[in-house]
Amino acid sequence: MAQKVMKITQSFITLAQALKEEGIIGTGGQAKWFLQENTVLINGAADDRRGRKLYPGDQFQVLGTTYVIQKQD
Repeated sequence: MAQKVMKITQSFITLAQALKEEGIIGTGGQAKWFLQENTVLINGAADDRRGRKLYPGDQFQVLGTTYVIQKQD
């Protein structure tokens, strides 16, 4: 399984924003549909809340890739 680092400048990013920034969805409005159709694991647990806050150290797994959130210096 592939792993990528996702650097953020703010203190957190929402799941919908993360999916958009990684190019998994085209717009934030697609997040609701995408999360109904695809399983996303956050720190190993399924979650379908597009507003779920992801903090540095969190991981989310979608479509065979694990993304690790890191704070950008």
